Amino acid sequence: MPSNGAQTGLRDDGDTAVLRSPGSGDQAGAKVGGGRLRRAGSRRTGNSNAGITPYLLLLPALVVIIVFIVYPSIDEILISFQRLNAFELIGHVTRWVGFANYQSILSSQTFWDVFGRTVVFTAANVVLIMGGGTLIGLLLNKLGGKMRFVLSLTMVFAWAVPVAAATTVYQWLFDEQTGVVDWLFAKAGFHGMAHYDWMSNEYTAFAVVVLCIVWQSIPFVAFNVYAGLTTISGELYEAARLDGAGPFRIFRSVIFPMLRPLFFGTIFLEIIWVFGALNQVLLITGGNPVGKTDTLPVYAYLTGVGQQSYGMGAAIAVVTIVMLCVLMSFYFRIILKQEDEL
Repeated sequence: MPSNGAQTGLRDDGDTAVLRSPGSGDQAGAKVGGGRLRRAGSRRTGNSNAGITPYLLLLPALVVIIVFIVYPSIDEILISFQRLNAFELIGHVTRWVGFANYQSILSSQTFWDVFGRTVVFTAANVVLIMGGGTLIGLLLNKLGGKMRFVLSLTMVFAWAVPVAAATTVYQWLFDEQTGVVDWLFAKAGFHGMAHYDWMSNEYTAFAVVVLCIVWQSIPFVAFNVYAGLTTISGELYEAARLDGAGPFRIFRSVIFPMLRPLFFGTIFLEIIWVFGALNQVLLITGGNPVGKTDTLPVYAYLTGVGQQSYGMGAAIAVVTIVMLCVLMSFYFRIILKQEDEL
């Protein structure tokens, strides 16, 4: 039956024809067009919200970075161009000295001695950390479930111990009067080590610091290596063994090439962490022997806070960061070159 607003007529062949009333098609077209416009508008609104959402999610982290990293860094750079001692700090006096602090630092032989000591200290720690962590990671991959759990649990405890607590333990272990290490040496027949002062010599003092840092850092490397080993197919090991490869050849030809990005990334992080180590050196050695165990972070702290020469300390910190960036740039060039070769 024809709907309301439609007219019927008789065609030449006798069939009935339906004629639309004027304006009915326009109304239908308007309804369809209005629906399309509403849907298109909703899609545009959804797309605009989707474009803003990622930035809104990043906003809290961005605020934290600006407040706790960017602003202090800019403030430190500005302080490095000032003469800021206790008098200026109390009197709120700003005295700009330009690059005088930097000239004083770079012309000081003490600074370059500390810099060389820091590089050697960092290299020794990173080599021991990566070597020990890799060996333990390989061991975790070979152990059974129960032994792997026990070893992992002990490493988590070592990794989770706060730095202040770890340094206190090592101070007790190597104490001149009541230290367990001196007692063990004496019981083993080394009677000259009965009451040995480990902090009286720069090399033995650094040995204690290195041992503490390595002890706390190895678990991170070990877990990283073990996680990487779980991604290597067992068929590669079997193929290497069929070719007559031993453990060292398997590591060199199978494991290391597969985990090369992981090793390079872990080394990068360890260099940053060890190069900036302050608490371990300062708390264990107490600055003894005087001036012989200072690394760049310790040198900056003792100059800025200890001598209340905040401008000079800030300049040392800025130079330290710049030198670390320069050293890491060579490391990145090696990584990129090897990545291109792959």
